[in-house]
Amino acid sequence: MLVKNWMSRRLITVDIDAAMADAVKLMKTNDIHLLPVLDGEKLSGIITDRDLKRASASDATALEMYELIYLLSKIRVSDIMTRKIITLAPDTTVEEAAEVLLKQKISGAPVVDDAGRLLGVITKSDLFRMLIALTGLPNRGIQFALKVKNRPDVIPELMAIFGEYEGQLVNVLISHKPTTDQKFVKVYFRILGLDRSRLDALKEDLREKATLLYLVDYFENRREIYDAEGN
Repeated sequence: MLVKNWMSRRLITVDIDAAMADAVKLMKTNDIHLLPVLDGEKLSGIITDRDLKRASASDATALEMYELIYLLSKIRVSDIMTRKIITLAPDTTVEEAAEVLLKQKISGAPVVDDAGRLLGVITKSDLFRMLIALTGLPNRGIQFALKVKNRPDVIPELMAIFGEYEGQLVNVLISHKPTTDQKFVKVYFRILGLDRSRLDALKEDLREKATLLYLVDYFENRREIYDAEGN
């Protein structure tokens, strides 16, 4: 999955010479926390909540109200924007983007092409939206979490078991933490269309091939946790 398929393309920007008050209004009106700053068509910086708080929490708090209002009206976007911009290319994968945001402790980043033109913005909210789609959550169904031996044929074997119970596979995710035992992986299946009257029999068949960690039945709002490793 690439950033260009999940980024926000609705570009809300502010001119570098605009007043800080204009940036504040744009961010509040559009409920955004990252505002790209343009100098013509060139991306010159960004305004974030942190920049606004830093600009507002100056020695101006000691001034009279009318003096404070006057002072803030004179602050330009160029005075407070972050100039050292962390940007991403449109063909960056979403997991790479998530790693950058996490390491840099930022909530989002502008997406630019090779010429430096602004194409969009990718934020944590966009990544959450991608995660929901990736896991198949909107389909609900039943999610099975299993711990299995790390061998090539294990996924087909488990899929065959679900098939015997007329289950329709929505998605499958594999988690392999580097610090865990390399001989095992955790696999998460989301299945639709299962006959719930045969659910106990299905669980027993799965246990012959894997350790069943947990089950979440979204239709019946039921959770069954079998193992403390169910993460």
